[in-house]
Amino acid sequence: MQREYREKPAQESAVGFKGWIFEWAEALVTALVVIVLLFSFVVRVSTVDGDSMLPILHDRDFLLVSDLFYTPAQGDIIVADTEYLDYPIVKRVIATEGQLVDINFKTHEVRVDGEVLKEPYINAPTKTSFDVEFPMVVPEGCVFVLGDNRNESSDSRDSRIGCIDTRRILGRVVLRVLPIKSFGNPAR
Repeated sequence: MQREYREKPAQESAVGFKGWIFEWAEALVTALVVIVLLFSFVVRVSTVDGDSMLPILHDRDFLLVSDLFYTPAQGDIIVADTEYLDYPIVKRVIATEGQLVDINFKTHEVRVDGEVLKEPYINAPTKTSFDVEFPMVVPEGCVFVLGDNRNESSDSRDSRIGCIDTRRILGRVVLRVLPIKSFGNPAR
């Protein structure tokens, strides 16, 4: 039995091509909507500005930040707005509300609630002080933050920045995206 070859009418192939274009357009629009919703409500992109987080984060690293169901915790790397600077800062949470912070600039020890922090992530011992006096209790609704490159960081030791109101936290760093060679979670 031999098959009979039959050409599709021109109208059928035109409808097929239009249908294919419509399906692709629909898929692209859906993808764009998902991306916009994802970056509006789940994650946002931030960039490290400066060397205050060395050796963990470097100037111009691209970060994904999320504030979805986020409660600040000690050790988190966060991105926050300040009243003093016109760009967001990237810092590490050292203490949360109600905790006692004490920094001894001679012994280079950072204590929270009397316990010396183990800080394998810092670039150098904490030598630089600003105008905030220690010990201090972190105010309600705030966090105390420091850069990992303590001697080159403006952070909660400086009263112009001070403790960060948790409402000003844009989110916790969940992923370093660029540079590709450093892709991953830099938090700990």
